[in-house]
Amino acid sequence: MKKTVLVLCTGNSCRSQMGEAILNHDLGGLVRAVSAGTVPQPKVADGAIAALKLAGIAVDGLHPKHVDSLLDTDIDLVVSVCDNARETCPVFPRPVKRIHVYFHDPHGEPLESFVAVRDDIRNRLVAAVRAALELEA
Repeated sequence: MKKTVLVLCTGNSCRSQMGEAILNHDLGGLVRAVSAGTVPQPKVADGAIAALKLAGIAVDGLHPKHVDSLLDTDIDLVVSVCDNARETCPVFPRPVKRIHVYFHDPHGEPLESFVAVRDDIRNRLVAAVRAALELEA
């Protein structure tokens, strides 16, 4: 049975969206990743979409969501990827394991910055989720 991982950020338009897509791509047989924001933006950042597509990672269905829309979802792990989201993370109806893995926010920067953040997420977030959920490599 797949574990559900919530990748949480403030705007849910870049880092958390890339985290969701990367986890579903790299750990799809083991986890179901979703993402949300505490103050979601109107759309996913173009740079995030472009960076994911360059890596051959599916972007279908990615859209900003408010974390409140997932409060009734059975979540096994919450990963905050920005300091603000870590501080404002809501209380879930049942105890949920939480970890924090900070990533640089590339908004307003060139595509190369989004690609660098994508690669950082792929390297550190996948490993952190594997460790937190005790998944086999």
